[in-house]
Amino acid sequence: MLTVCSRIAVPYDDSELSKKALETAMMLAKQDDRIELDIITVVQVPTTVAYYGVYNDDRIREAHLSAAKEMMNAIEEKMKDLPNKTRTFVLEGSPAHTLVDFVKQNDSDLIVMGSRGLSGLKEMFLGSVSHYVVQKSTCPVYIVK
Repeated sequence: MLTVCSRIAVPYDDSELSKKALETAMMLAKQDDRIELDIITVVQVPTTVAYYGVYNDDRIREAHLSAAKEMMNAIEEKMKDLPNKTRTFVLEGSPAHTLVDFVKQNDSDLIVMGSRGLSGLKEMFLGSVSHYVVQKSTCPVYIVK
């Protein structure tokens, strides 16, 4: 079989569309055991503004990271029967910028992502993260609706 890509990146935030994107990526990966899947979640720790300045509360950060790691553990369990190599990543930062940087650094050939996530931000056709990724990515982006 002709393999068009060898590494698929899947941004995941536990939204319904990211679940559909993961299912789509798994279906694509099943075409060839050599295709690797990278499932990425990006934690953007909220910043708190207080009288004495802006700060990040480490307890809030740890709670967000812990929840993200639990979510990724559940994904790893779901993926264990897939013959393809899979990796999960919990990253910190701005989701859009972090995803684009990840794809560049890890030589992803394709991104499969939902058109909107959990952010609630609305644009005319795409969410702000997917819109940015489509515009700035160095590889093709498959948008799942």
